[in-house]
This record gives sequence, structure tokens and C-alpha cells, in this order.
Amino acid sequence: MIGCIIQARIDSSRLPVKVMLNIDKKNPVIYYVIEQLKHCKNLEDIVVATTRLKKDDVIVEYLKQRGINVYRGSSSDVLDRYYRCAKQFSFSKIVRITCDDPLVDPEIVDKIINKFTSNNYDYVSNTIKRTFPYGTEAEIFSFKSLEKAWKNSKTSYDREHVTAYFYKKNSKFKIANFSFHSDLSKLRWTLDTKKDLIIIKKIIKKIKRRPIFLKDILMILKKEPELMNINQDIPIKHDFFKFAKILRKVS
Repeated sequence: MIGCIIQARIDSSRLPVKVMLNIDKKNPVIYYVIEQLKHCKNLEDIVVATTRLKKDDVIVEYLKQRGINVYRGSSSDVLDRYYRCAKQFSFSKIVRITCDDPLVDPEIVDKIINKFTSNNYDYVSNTIKRTFPYGTEAEIFSFKSLEKAWKNSKTSYDREHVTAYFYKKNSKFKIANFSFHSDLSKLRWTLDTKKDLIIIKKIIKKIKRRPIFLKDILMILKKEPELMNINQDIPIKHDFFKFAKILRKVS
């Protein structure tokens, strides 16, 4: 079974409670992450993996009211949380998404899954060599590979970042990158700061159809390139005019 595990927690050093912040008048960030992923054709199940900390009860209650599967695990050992969640839900292949990305593109996720399944890879992502905007990240790996990482990862960094072991021990895994045909890696609509929230809210308000695809966002930025200036200083700087030119080419 191909399952998506979304990691989510209330704590955030730069933007507290961000997963439960409203993007529109009634729906929080976590709602948009899940709704976008529901449009993936290749996903068979979606689970949110949060922590056992009491402060994350609000996430659990919100999801239970909406019939979304929830797993609760370690707050610091995220790798262990993923492993035990995948095992409990019998996922043979796991798509990893973070709750920072309410504009994750289901078409991109499906294409990454297709690349993974059609070539017998251990791990595929669009982040090994970045060409996609920040906020569209997705990874997929087999349960067998996850279990190997779970058994062998020793450092706190590797336990916290889930897939770090694949990068460090890449000779042990069959790994591939999924790339876009143009480099849009300086664009950003992941959620870390108040400025990120502003641009995300503006994008969602301007695009009426659901789900929202990368191509829809590029069209908005083509018409209103000044939006890219809102969060250009956090933390990835980009040349405003350079990317306005790129958007004209790819849209």
C-alpha cells in the first residue's frame, strides 16, 4: 500500500502554532495540506503523524472530527514516529510530506510516485537537486529502506530528519531525483514565517479552483510578480526580475 505520512506538530520556533493558523476564514494550514493530497491519484491512504505531547492534542481533535487518520509518536525521534506509523498502517511505500506546505502539488506527488514505482527505486524526491519551489517538496521510500534507516541511524540529527540516512549512505540505496524543466528553486511558498503566511494567503485567495497546481501559482506570479518580493528575504534570496523572466518561459 502507498501511504502518505504528514508530519505535524504545534511547536515552531519562527511561527508558533502554524499548522493550526487559518489561511482563510475557517480553514487552517493542515486542512489545505490534506485537501491538496486527497487529489493524488496514486495515494491509497493519508495519515497525520504528530507527537504524544499534550500541546498536540488540538491537532488530534481537529483531525478526528474530520475522519482523518492520526498516529502519535515521539516528539524528537521523528524517524521512529515515521517507522512505527508506517508499520501500524501497513504501508509498503511511504510518501513523506511536512505540514509546512499547504500548496503541495498533487500532480508533482503523483509523478514522483510514478518514477519510484516504475524504476524499483529505494528513494525518490524532488529535493536532492532542487528545481522546484520551496513548498512543493515530496519524498517517497520503501518500508524496507525506512526500516534500514530506523535500525542504523544513530545521531540525533538523523533521527530528527527522517531521510538523512539515505543521503549519508546513498551507496546502499537506489536513489533518484525528480526535476522540473526549469530551475524554480529560489521561489518560496513554504510556511515558516508571517511573511510566508501572507504570500500563501494571497495565492489561495486569488486561485479559485481546487486543487491548486504549480502551474496555477506560476500564472498568478506571472501576472503579479511583485508577490515574490513579500518573502524574498526568508531565508532564500532570489533575484526578483530574473524569476519574473523565468516564469514567462515556463507558464
